[in-house]
Amino acid sequence: MATTTAQQTGGKPGMRKPVFTKVDQLKPGTSGHTLTVKVVSSKTVLQKGRVPTQNLRQTRIAECLVGDETVDMMKPGTTVNLRNAKIDMFKGSMRLAVDKWGRVEVTEPAKFVVKEDNNLSLVEYELVNVVEE
Repeated sequence: MATTTAQQTGGKPGMRKPVFTKVDQLKPGTSGHTLTVKVVSSKTVLQKGRVPTQNLRQTRIAECLVGDETVDMMKPGTTVNLRNAKIDMFKGSMRLAVDKWGRVEVTEPAKFVVKEDNNLSLVEYELVNVVEE
């Protein structure tokens, strides 16, 4: 009987080493990004508590300005790894989003200095429909 790699490793598939992206490589309509960034500023925009009669988890959403040398757990100065992040568009601008399929992990302090004069959230994009023939 042949065994698969998952069976040989105790039922877990092999883990691939993540490929890290830099902020200046982010483009609209992309996803699956893994980045190491520093938090420059953070503001909580939504906080919903647990409802006793329902089985709902607490929801917190914060808008954070993050960057790396090309452009904290979410407080200024912290370095975090973002895993499986995606680019959402909001009012024509890119927003890097980590949803329930991604992870935010505090990591060792990064040695780079954030390049704050290149805020990619300030670049406006225009939606263009392309018809393929």
